[in-house]
Parts: sequence; structure tokens; C-alpha cells
Amino acid sequence: MTKTVLVTGGAGYVGSHCCKAFAQAGWKVVTLDNLSRGWRDAVRWGPLIECDIRDEERVRGAFNLYKPDLVAHFAAFAYVGESVSDPALYYINNTSGTLALLESMRATGCGHLLFSSTCASYGIPKAVPIDEKHPQAPINPYGWSKMIIERMLEDYCRAYGLASVSLRYFNAAGCDPEGEIGECHEPETHAIPLVIEAARNPDRPFQVFGTDFPTPDGTAIRDYTHVSDLARAHLLAGEMLLAEGGTHIFNLGTGHGISVFELIEAVKRVARRPPAIRHGARREGDPPVLVASYERAKRELGWTPRHSQIDFIVETALRWRVYYTPR
Repeated sequence: MTKTVLVTGGAGYVGSHCCKAFAQAGWKVVTLDNLSRGWRDAVRWGPLIECDIRDEERVRGAFNLYKPDLVAHFAAFAYVGESVSDPALYYINNTSGTLALLESMRATGCGHLLFSSTCASYGIPKAVPIDEKHPQAPINPYGWSKMIIERMLEDYCRAYGLASVSLRYFNAAGCDPEGEIGECHEPETHAIPLVIEAARNPDRPFQVFGTDFPTPDGTAIRDYTHVSDLARAHLLAGEMLLAEGGTHIFNLGTGHGISVFELIEAVKRVARRPPAIRHGARREGDPPVLVASYERAKRELGWTPRHSQIDFIVETALRWRVYYTPR
């Protein structure tokens, strides 16, 4: 019997790739998005309900109409700097919005949720690679908004039986290898699209924030995971959740870090031209190294990253940027 997933924020970057993964696996996909930061063109696998997750009347109507077996929840704001300058926006949209969604699920009897969480909930790491037992100590409102939601999910499971999986991403990267969907942000803050743009347009150099980190080449190290690998993890987690219930948390990363200079070299190799760069000071609160341990996901979900080699990530991102990005 065909299962149905309702994807909040399914017109966004990671959400749209997950929609494709569920559809290819035979699920019926319903996207719910207010399009404030998503793209109508990214909704290609099933109907779009254009509304905010805080609009409980319309959200509950969608649940009653489509009767989803599972909710995959991506609807959130995700700019760290914006969360510092306007924390109310993040607590209202991310945290209160999720509370409204949970109440809509309770009211309509939908009991399974996948939550798009973040490594930002760990704050400055005490040790790397970071596993799920690492203390959570966010250093910005974005990280706090996600961490609070994780606690809400634990409480809702204990009190109401809501089953959930929280997936803590490190650095989502790359684009659909088939070019159907990709990465579009306004403004763009992610490193890989910015380095690619600096290779294509020398008038828009890439800013390197800090060359004095305690790392081999002095630049910050991050764990880049191809968005298609993340999408497959959501599919595996959804299937596990329907079978087992409970509350679960998984890191999603590769276990391997790439420095900023190594990323610039990867773009140079793939694009066959050097990106224009300029150097700046470290950003406050930037950890030197963020690398995930994904052993729990490997053990319990059977998930390993298959497409997260840095050159392949850059290749898919470059192809999208050159040939497919809406203009």
C-alpha cells in the first residue's frame, strides 16, 4: 500500500531533494511550503499546499485530506547571522512554528515526524569527530531554536506517543546529479556556491574568514555531505520510524573534514579556473573544526554517504549553477 509523506519546507534546498528521494521510492509526496524562502519550481513530485505551518486551520485541513503516514519537517529559517540580529524571527518561525505543527499532528492523529536538525546545536566542539553524545551548547539563536525543538519532540513522545527522528546535518552540499533541482538561496551564504561564483566571476571574490586557525593549513575545516546522501538518510529514517516508533537522533556527515583552502582547490580543479579570493578575519564563534561521526546512522539505519566526495559535490553544484539555475 502506498505510503504518504507530507514535507514541510519541501520547496527548499534539502526538502526538495528529499521529496525526490521519497517519490523515487514509491511514496506519495505532498509539499507544504509558504514559499517565503522556497521555490515553486522545486515542487515537482506531487501537490503543493501553499501555506505557513502556523496556519493551523489549513494545515489540519491538509492532514485530513491527505492523511500522511509521515511528516518530514524542513520548514525553518537557517541563517546564523540573521538569527543573532533578529532572534525573535527564529523563535517564532522555527520553534513556535514547529509547536503549531505538532499540535496539528496531534489533532489529526498523525504520529510520525522526521525533523531537520543541525550540528549548530553542539556549539563549539569539545572533541572531534562529534557523536550524538557530545554536549549540546548552541552559540546562536538558530542552534537554540533547533535544540529546543529536539527537546519538544522528546517530551511529545513521552506524553503523547509521537514518534520522531532528529537528523543533525553538518554541511549540506551539492545538487541533484540529474539537474532537476538544486541550491538557490537569497542571499547565498553557503561556501560552495560562493566559491563557484568566485571562479566564474572574478569581480565577486570569495571571502576566506580566517587563516590562523589551529588546523594544518590555517583555515576552518567542515564536513560536507552531498544533499542526495542526506535525502537517502531521510528515506531510511522514515522507514525505520514507521516500523519501530520511539525517539531517535542521528548525525549526518562523512567523518572527513575539508578545509577552506582544500575547497578552493577542489573548485579550481573542477571549474578549471582559480576562484578569486580575499582574506578576512575570523568570524566570532567559528569553530576551527566541525566533523561528524556517523557511526550511529551506519549501525542503525544502514546509511553511509555514497556521493560525498568533494569533487563530485562541486561538479554537481557547478553544473546546476551553469546550466539549470533559474534566471
